[in-house]
Amino acid sequence: MDLIFSRQTDIFVWIAYLLSVAVVVFLSTPIHEFAHAYSAVKLGDPTPKYMGRTTLNPFAHIDNVGALLILLFGFGWAKPVEVNARNFNNPKGGMALTALAGPVSNLIVALAFHILFKLFISLGILTLSFGIYICLFLNFIVQINISLAVFNLIPIPPLDGSKLLAAILPDRIYYNLMRYERYFSLVLIFLIVSDVLDYPINFLYDAVYSLFDLITFWI
Repeated sequence: MDLIFSRQTDIFVWIAYLLSVAVVVFLSTPIHEFAHAYSAVKLGDPTPKYMGRTTLNPFAHIDNVGALLILLFGFGWAKPVEVNARNFNNPKGGMALTALAGPVSNLIVALAFHILFKLFISLGILTLSFGIYICLFLNFIVQINISLAVFNLIPIPPLDGSKLLAAILPDRIYYNLMRYERYFSLVLIFLIVSDVLDYPINFLYDAVYSLFDLITFWI
């Protein structure tokens, strides 16, 4: 996804983008983290409930660095939900499902706004003076949510994809990897700012967006 604007970009495009980021930070990321917390509680781990994470209050979930990265690059993170896998009947399966819940929630939000985006176009909103900016606003929300879903599935700690590794790697190897989680976070930030992740994220983003167009062909 390319969200880089030139100096000549219409100021209203910038406003549409900034408003879409605000929606993502204050709506999408809380839903993402709530999905993790709710899934964990339902699967038998009360830890997120005790930590106050089973809420849609955005201030319980926002991470300042992650929010800034969403603004600058279109993908980032929120505060991770603490989970104790030993409370699950099936620790590996429970951890995988809990991790997967977050990206799935982003895809659901993205699909909802994509439907709204296409409905607005079909109703002729582009004929209105600010119709193009409303459509851009909606489409930016779709783009960022898809990018967040794809980005969070990368198997690098502390992203959700690393938790999915718990379901397929032997315990010894997985827990040895998790010992270096703080260092992986630095590696992840380097990969973001160096644009190394652009190609795989863009490739998967295009695939998901095409799938959304296929699902909403009737609009």
